[in-house]
Amino acid sequence: MEYKIKKNIERKSNEVYESFKELGVATVYEAQGQKGLLNDKIKPIQMGVCISGPAITVKCGSGDNLMIHAAVEFCKKGDILVVTTEGESNKHGMIGDLLVQTLIEKEVKGLIIDGGIRDSKRIRELGFPVWTTAIVCSGTTKIKPGTVNNSVVCAGTQITGGDLILADDDGVVVVKLEEIGKALEAGKKRESKEIETLKKIKNGELGIDFYGFRERLKNLNVQYVE
Repeated sequence: MEYKIKKNIERKSNEVYESFKELGVATVYEAQGQKGLLNDKIKPIQMGVCISGPAITVKCGSGDNLMIHAAVEFCKKGDILVVTTEGESNKHGMIGDLLVQTLIEKEVKGLIIDGGIRDSKRIRELGFPVWTTAIVCSGTTKIKPGTVNNSVVCAGTQITGGDLILADDDGVVVVKLEEIGKALEAGKKRESKEIETLKKIKNGELGIDFYGFRERLKNLNVQYVE
C-alpha cells in the first residue's frame, strides 16, 4: 500500500469561512440536503465556540500519531486539523497539550479527531477548540505510516484535504470543496427563510398553522379530544 503526504490544498478566502460561521452547523447541514454531518460520537470539549476553515486530513495507524507530526508541517493559518485512525480509535490519547501548542503556534483554528485526546484540562486552558470521540490518557507509538490530505472517513463522513469544516456546539459538518459556493448560497437562503419564520413566531403565530401541520394531522387520522 502507498502512503502519501499531499503538501498543498486549495483554500478559500477568510470571508467565505466567516460567512459559514454566521450560519452555523445546523443551518448548513439542512441547507445542503441533510448531508455532511459527522456522527454524534464526536463532541466538543468546550462550549460556545464555532470554527470554520479548510481541512488538513490525517490518517494514522492505530494507536500511533507519527502522521500527525508529519501533517503539522503543512498546516497554515486558519486550517483545521482532521484526524482519523485505522482500527481502534478511542484507546489512545492521540494528541496532548504539546502538539496542541504547536498547532497554536501555527495558528491552526482547531482539531476534529475521530479518536482520543489527553491533557484535556490544559487544552481547555489554552483555549484551543477540539471536537473528539474520547478523552483517554494512554499514550501512542510513533512508528506507523499513514496519509496527509488524502480522503479519509472521520466519524462516518468522508473528508478530503481542502474540504470546508464547520464546527460548533451542535457538532461538525463538512462541505465538499467543489460545493462550497452552492452550500453558502443555500445556507443564506435558509437563514433568510428562518428570519421570516421568526417574525411569524413573534407575531404569535404557531408552527402547526404556518407549516400546514393541521392538515397533515388530519390526514394521519390524529383526532383532537377534550
